Amino acid sequence: MNVPLYIARRYLFAKKSHNIINIISVISVIGVATGVMALVVVLSVFNGFDSLIANLYSHIDADLRIEAKQGKTFRTDSLPIERIKQIPGVAVFSEVVEENALFRYRGKQHIGIVKGVSRNYTELTGLKSKIVDGDFKLWLGSQPMAIVGEGVAYYLNANLAHFDPLFVYIPRRGKSYSPDAAFIKKAIMPSGIFAIEQDFDTRYVIAPVEFARGLLLYDSLTVSAIEIKLHTSANAARIKTDVENIIGNKYRVLDRYQQNESLYRTMKSEKFAIALILILILIIASFNIVGSLSMLIIDKRADVETLKSLGASNSLIQKIFLFEGMLISIGGSIIGIIIGLITCWLQITFKLIRLEGRGNFIVDAYPVEVQASDMILIFLVVIAIGYLAARFPVRVITRRLIQADNRG
Repeated sequence: MNVPLYIARRYLFAKKSHNIINIISVISVIGVATGVMALVVVLSVFNGFDSLIANLYSHIDADLRIEAKQGKTFRTDSLPIERIKQIPGVAVFSEVVEENALFRYRGKQHIGIVKGVSRNYTELTGLKSKIVDGDFKLWLGSQPMAIVGEGVAYYLNANLAHFDPLFVYIPRRGKSYSPDAAFIKKAIMPSGIFAIEQDFDTRYVIAPVEFARGLLLYDSLTVSAIEIKLHTSANAARIKTDVENIIGNKYRVLDRYQQNESLYRTMKSEKFAIALILILILIIASFNIVGSLSMLIIDKRADVETLKSLGASNSLIQKIFLFEGMLISIGGSIIGIIIGLITCWLQITFKLIRLEGRGNFIVDAYPVEVQASDMILIFLVVIAIGYLAARFPVRVITRRLIQADNRG
């Protein structure tokens, strides 16, 4: 039997000679539980937003993207394409040509990006499932077709029922002394409108890669990037390393995180900052443990003398009160985690707290995703804080009491 833990457990639930000690102990547990509950809920909400954004961008971004380190384009015959396709786990291989462009539709103008893609682009991303009007058609027979972002369609006041062409203007490379010759212009009929995420929807128009090449006067081997989709069970990090080893130092391989690095980094930074603030609040709340233990040690001074008479060592007496502080932290953390998980379940099930404001949101309530790693990390952090909060009064006050008793 662990004697210090047994005595500490008795002290925790036993009635003290001064009722204020019981009140402070309860306040300590409530303070720790409240901080833990806030950490569980806030981190789970951030996890929900992370997953929501990752799911959104999975409809846009490929698992891997190959780009040139220098310059905007490269030729596909400069890469060992067949070796890359033979890597286990590579499912779809698509050529991409992207360029800034001016779009004009029935007198309305908007600046965005024309993205030329291969015919198998629907196999690479889930963009086809995000069509809100029309169909995802890159070709109608031999006629190239465009899929327009909802934001682009809004600014251009584009409507598929008008059957009017979308004109795409690209600045001509090199010097031009005539305004008419300064731009290359091509017309393309829109076949559908997609809606994924506002920033993407207001910039992109998807077209066949052949149309983009003709607009930019590229040959049939020039691309801006190559996008790769992997099998569901594939190890993306391993395949990324394999591709990097094959293509050499002239190119870079970007995973989904790196394709939107600034966005994901911002979200991670915000999550870390909020967690740090809540942990600071938790540390402040843990000062109640210092007061509770200090008063308990003084209240149990007679018990300390009795234990000393029975042969208890100084370290055993300190362990008793240290365990007392740890039990308060553990109890508060368990209660806080349980209440936090219940709160998350209620939000997931009943969507109690909804997003407020004008405009159309992707979701109507705060998304929540509970991760076991967060729960374990929160528990360990609370235990560490509780240990540090209990160690100071236990070492200082018990040492002074024992020294005073020895002098007496």
